[in-house]
Amino acid sequence: MLIWEIIKVAMSALHANKMRSTLTILGIIVGIFSIISISTVISMMQTSIEEGVSALGKNTFQLQKWPSVRTGSPEERAKIRNRRDITVEEYYKLRDKLDGTAKYVGGEQWNFGVRFKYRREETNPNISVCGSTPEAFPNNNWNIDTGREFGYKEINSVEKVVVLGSDIAEKLFEFIDPIGQEVWMDNHKLTVIGVLESQGDVFGQSQDNFAIVPISTWQSFFGKRNRSVNITIQSFDKAGYDDLIETSEGFFRTIRKVPPGEENDFSIRSNENMLRQINDITAGFRIGSFVISGIALLAAGIGIMNIMLVSVTERTKEIGIRKAIGARKKNILFQFLVESITLCLIGGIVGIILGVVTGNVLGSMLEFNAVVPFDWIMIGVSLCVLIGVSFGTYPAYKASNLDPIESLRYE
Repeated sequence: MLIWEIIKVAMSALHANKMRSTLTILGIIVGIFSIISISTVISMMQTSIEEGVSALGKNTFQLQKWPSVRTGSPEERAKIRNRRDITVEEYYKLRDKLDGTAKYVGGEQWNFGVRFKYRREETNPNISVCGSTPEAFPNNNWNIDTGREFGYKEINSVEKVVVLGSDIAEKLFEFIDPIGQEVWMDNHKLTVIGVLESQGDVFGQSQDNFAIVPISTWQSFFGKRNRSVNITIQSFDKAGYDDLIETSEGFFRTIRKVPPGEENDFSIRSNENMLRQINDITAGFRIGSFVISGIALLAAGIGIMNIMLVSVTERTKEIGIRKAIGARKKNILFQFLVESITLCLIGGIVGIILGVVTGNVLGSMLEFNAVVPFDWIMIGVSLCVLIGVSFGTYPAYKASNLDPIESLRYE
C-alpha cells in the first residue's frame, strides 16, 4: 500500500505541473520517435531486401560472371567487366564433375526487353526470357501452377516450347486456358506448356514478368555466346552446403584454368552473401542514424534532470512536510524516481507509436513491406526506463537528503 501511495503522490505532482511535464515528455518523444522511425524503415528495407535476394532455392548458390552487388573503383569494375563469359560447355563440364555430389546443377542464360503476343493481345517490350536447363526450376523456386515444365527431351530436340510467368499469362490469356496455345516471342513462335506460380512483388516490382524456354532453343534465337551462363547449384542438405561451395569453386577454377594463387574470374552468389554485402553497405547509414537519435535522447535526459532539479527546489517545503510526518529517505527517493520514469514512459510510448506509423508510411513510399519492429519497441521501452533512472537519480537523491527543518523554513 505504501508503494501505491507513493506512486499516487508522484502522479498527482506530475498532473499539477502540466506544462513542465508536457515539455519534458516532448523531449523524450523526439528521441524515441527518431530511433523507432529510423529502425522501422531499416527493418522494412531489410525484410524487403531479404525477400528480394532470396530468389535462389534452399541450400542453393550460383556461379556467375558478375558479382551480386557491383561496388568498388572504376578499375575494379573494368576488371570484372573484362572477365570471360561462362559458357554452356563449362556448365556441362561442372555438372558432370558434381554428379552425385550436388542435388541439382542448373544452367541459365537471360535476354531482356522481349515482347510476347497472342492474337490481338500483346505485352510491353519489357519481358525477360530465360533459357534454362530443367534443374533451374527447383534451384530458383520456380513452381508450376498449370501445365508442366520442360525436360532434356525438349532441350535435345530444340523444341519451341515456353513456360510463362503468371503476369504474361494473365495479360495474354485472361479468359482462355494458355496450355497448348501458340504465342509469338518477337519473331519466334512458341507453344505454351506451362504457367508458373506467382512469386509476388519486391520493391513494388513484379517477379512474374518473365518466361522460360529450353536453353538450346534460347541459343537458337539469341546466339550461343550472346550472354554469360549462370550456374545454379543445390546441395542435398544444409550440412553439406559450405563444402559444396568450396568443391564447386575448386572444380570451376580448374575448368576455367585459373592459375593457383590468382583470384577467381567468376563470382559466387548466395542468399547469405547478398545479405552480408547489403548489410555492409547500409551499416554506415544505420550508425549515423543511431548516433543522431542517441544525441536527441541524451538532450532529452539532461532536460529531465534539469526539470526534476527545478521540481525539487519548488517542492522543498512539500518534501519537508512529508519528512516531518514520517516519510523516509527511500520514500522520497522512490517518489521522484517514479515521476522521472513515468515521464519517460509516457513520452516513449507516444514516440514508439508515432515512430512505427511514420516509419511504415515512409517505407511504403519506397515500396517496402510493412513491419512492426518488436525488438526495437522493447529496446525503446528499456531506454525510457534507463533514461528515467539515470537522469532522475540525482534529483531524487538530492530531494531525499533535504533536511526537514530547513525544508519547512524554505519559502
